[in-house]
Amino acid sequence: MRALILGSKGQLGGAFADRFKKNGWDYAAADVDVLDISDRAAVMAALMNYKPGLVINCAAYNLVDKAETEQAKAYAVNAEGPRHLAFASEKLEFKLVHFGTDYVFDGAKGAPYTEADSPAPLNVYGASKLKGEDCALAAPGGLVLRLSWVFGRGSQNFIHKLRGWAQNPGPLKISSDEVSAPTGVEDIVDVTLSALGRGLFGHWHLTNTGACSRLDWAKLILKESGVAKELLPASMADFNLPARRPGYSAMANAALCGELGLKIPSWQDATAKFIKENP
Repeated sequence: MRALILGSKGQLGGAFADRFKKNGWDYAAADVDVLDISDRAAVMAALMNYKPGLVINCAAYNLVDKAETEQAKAYAVNAEGPRHLAFASEKLEFKLVHFGTDYVFDGAKGAPYTEADSPAPLNVYGASKLKGEDCALAAPGGLVLRLSWVFGRGSQNFIHKLRGWAQNPGPLKISSDEVSAPTGVEDIVDVTLSALGRGLFGHWHLTNTGACSRLDWAKLILKESGVAKELLPASMADFNLPARRPGYSAMANAALCGELGLKIPSWQDATAKFIKENP
């Protein structure tokens, strides 16, 4: 099946492209410099020309704080983009895979969210992603996989940022009241391909198993990286960020694991493996 990977310069899109290339599968990869998914005419023209059987949409506006003042940009990519892809999916009969986020939840539950829980985003980014989920699910057989705290090769993830901060003198303050599930891109690729093989559709939670605070994750990252650095617990409120964030947005992956008959590695194992492979 011919595939098109969108958002290919991001850490998730790049991981899909690397896997398809490694396996010798028929695919093309494009980022916003080649195809802007917020442009409906461009989307239709590109897809009519390429004629994929599968589109994996990793394109996203993920600047959580900037989205508060750049609402139009956030909605254009995160909501209108999936709308255009879903429209094209219906017309051109390809499978659409789209990725959501734990930020569609407000954290009030205080326990892992399941697919049955009602979203209530606290910020523009989360609201735009929720709208995008709805649009993608309108595609025939559309598959939406919600992710959290994604990490992989690149600079747009907590591991990369923490390593940079750790080079500065003095202790680091890391939030201890923000909890979710760090999730590695290689596991996302593995499980997505399994889901496609089983013909799954609808929305599912795809995370590494377990949950932790930012502080606990930071401690593991520095330990596995062999970096000695004092970490101080802090509150999210201490950082005075423009966008509100849920305090507890961990999602349960049990439904997806049960459907596919597999176990997704823990966040600890995924983090340790990534750091070992990317010292």
